[in-house]
Order: sequence, then structure tokens, then C-alpha cells
Amino acid sequence: MRFLGVTETCDLLALYLELQAEGHEVRVAVTEPLAGGTGEGLIDRVVDWRSSLDWVGDDGIIIFESVSEDYGAIQDEIRGLGYHVIGGSAFGDRLENDRAFAQALLAELGFPAGHVHEFADTEAAIAFIAKNPARYVLKISGPDHASHDNYVGLLRDGRDVSAMLEANPVNTGTRFILMDFIEGVEVGVGAYFDGTEFLEPACLDWEHKRFFAGDMGELTGEMGTVATFEQTGGFFRRTLKLVAPLLRGKGHIGYVNLNAIVNEAGIWPLEFTCRFGYPGFAVLSPLQRTKWGQLFARMTGLGSDSFKTEDGWAVGVLITTPPFPWSRHEVNAPVGLPIIMDALDRDDRSHIHFGEVGRSRGNFVTAGLYGWTMVVTGVASTIAEAQSCAYLRAEKIVVPNGRYRLDIGDKLVGGELERSKALGIFGG
Repeated sequence: MRFLGVTETCDLLALYLELQAEGHEVRVAVTEPLAGGTGEGLIDRVVDWRSSLDWVGDDGIIIFESVSEDYGAIQDEIRGLGYHVIGGSAFGDRLENDRAFAQALLAELGFPAGHVHEFADTEAAIAFIAKNPARYVLKISGPDHASHDNYVGLLRDGRDVSAMLEANPVNTGTRFILMDFIEGVEVGVGAYFDGTEFLEPACLDWEHKRFFAGDMGELTGEMGTVATFEQTGGFFRRTLKLVAPLLRGKGHIGYVNLNAIVNEAGIWPLEFTCRFGYPGFAVLSPLQRTKWGQLFARMTGLGSDSFKTEDGWAVGVLITTPPFPWSRHEVNAPVGLPIIMDALDRDDRSHIHFGEVGRSRGNFVTAGLYGWTMVVTGVASTIAEAQSCAYLRAEKIVVPNGRYRLDIGDKLVGGELERSKALGIFGG
């Protein structure tokens, strides 16, 4: 089968490499100039993805990575021309980017409401906090902002959120929300949508978004994740499955994740991801018995109905290099640094998922815009064992200036997993 990747920065490099290893033909179009080295020497790169539509044909698959640059509307357009497309849709883009819109739809489905306040003016938000002092979470709507533009307030009167807004005002006309801070267990539920229904089983995931161990520092896209497909049906039916009627008929085919806070008062949805998240796809990969090519064929109606997964836990650790968590648009950090994996055996290498990596003079080297270098995974019947496997592999990899959090999964092992069970997140 032929696969065409359409991407700004080629975050899904590991996925394209797995498709290649399965025997499929793969081409990738990368639009970001500073991502020119990502995948170099590893995959077939094309300049203009539209020029490869005839090559894909009506029995190939086009994969879109992003929710920006009107990609959702473009996907709807080319689906209308008869091509098989996986990634998102215009509706999915809006669910992810328009936070207030998504919360309104979720409220109509019976989820809690009244805890989200939308603004398009910084001064109005500051005045709101002064009148309604409380602990808030600031989140910017739209795709054109970095994760560290968001801020989780710490003070009960909201003074720190006001200070952040004063020091870094949101661009005029850009919409953003203040969300009441809600204490509880943060968990995501994700599944693949085939245009009509979600494929089961769904996954549960616990993301680690801050830069430093101990949940210190700025918010990043993600530093590591713990995930499972085991005992996820009950929570899926109470959350993401309810969204299927909203997606049905919108042309959306791809992965959808709903992140939420769960506490004794109920389930409080936070946000959608309506695309393949990085490094989320890499953490799920070793738990999926169905190969990526077969899964994509199933989602587009070209294959069987099978979708098989493994029981147990996967722990994924993200190894980054500078300029992460910024980009090379802001920080002039070098690329082309050597990635040395001589100590890894064959099993270890199956758990290495390249991000921004290329090949130069026969060697793997760092590349790309952000410094998302790779994800290292471990899989076992317990979180602690999976965590140990992942870190033993990470220790064998040498990347100049490479860094990663040393506590991925610690909170779950230390009590959050038991609380998750008590809150009814598992079962069914």
C-alpha cells in the first residue's frame, strides 16, 4: 500500500518508518524549512504533497499530522475527491482549537458546565479575576501558540494568573479561556474513529506535561506518558464514546483524545486532541498487535474489522535536545548532533521511536525545529516494571545535551493509580 504523509515538522517519523518496515511505500511532504533534516536519509521526501496525489491513487492513504494551516478543511476537500485520508477534519480542528465551542458541546452531552469563562481581551480577563478571585487555569485557543503560553495558576485569588496576563498579554482578538482549577486525577481517553464509530478498545493515558521532574517548570507538549488498553471500556463509554454522534457525518477519520479531570464530584473534560498526538502515538505503538498499515486500512474501510491490543502498561519517556521546549525560530540551537545507540539490542531498538532525527554519513543525528528527538518505551504487566524497562533503555542512548524526566509514572505508582481505581476510571 502507498502512504503519503502531509506535515509541517514530521512528528510522526517513527510511524512512517514502521509503515516502511511493514513493506509499504511511503512519501512525506514537510513544509517547515527548519525541519528539512527530519527523516533525511530515512524516508522519501517530496516538496509538494499535491503532486503525489496521483501516486497515492484511490487505494492509498494520505496521513495529515496537524490541525493548523487549514489542514482540516483541506482533508474534507480531498476526501470529497475520493481519496482515503486519515488525520482530522474541519470539525475536529474546531473541537481542538475552539475551547469554548468544545466545552459548550460537552455540556450538551451532560458534562459539567459553568467552570469555563471565555475572553478575547486581556484587560477584561484581569478585571474578571479581580471581581471573582479564585484559582484559574489560562488556556489559549487556536493552533498558533506554544504549550508554555498556557498557565496553571497556583494562588487561590488568581493573582499569579493576572500577573502572567499583564506580563504577556494575549494578542488582541485571540480568544482564550480561564477555567476554574479543579482538583483530581488528570487522565486522557483516546480511540481511533473510522468516520462512523470509534474502534475499541480505547486507551487511557496519563500525560506528564511539565519540563522538569516533580511537575516543575513550564508546560511542554509532553515529556512522557503512561498508557494502557486494559479495562478501559467503562470510562470510554462514559466519556469519548458519547462524542461519536458529533463526529459522525463530519468526514473525520483519525485518532481522537479527550483529556479530563476526574474527582469525587464527577468527570470534568479539559480539551480534545483530534489528530495523532506526539509522543502519544509512539507510546501506544508497542501495545498494538495490529500493525499500523492494517489499522489504517481498517479505519478507511480497506481492511478487516480486526483491531487487537496487548494487556499491560506502556511507559514512554521523551528524550529532548535544545532548543526544546522552545523552537529554533526563537533559539538558535545546533542540529546534526550524533545519536549513539551501540549498546541497544534488537528488542531495545523496537522500543525506540524517532522524532526529529535524520541520517548523515551513515549515522543517526538530531534534526528538526523543536528538539523532540525520540521516545523510549517500556512495556510490562505493571507500571513500575514498564518504567524500569524504559529507563534502562534510555540510559543506553548517548545524545549530546540530551535530557529527559526521571519520574514518568512515579505519581501513579505512588498512589494516583489506586485513586484512579477508586474513582471508577477502570472497568468494563
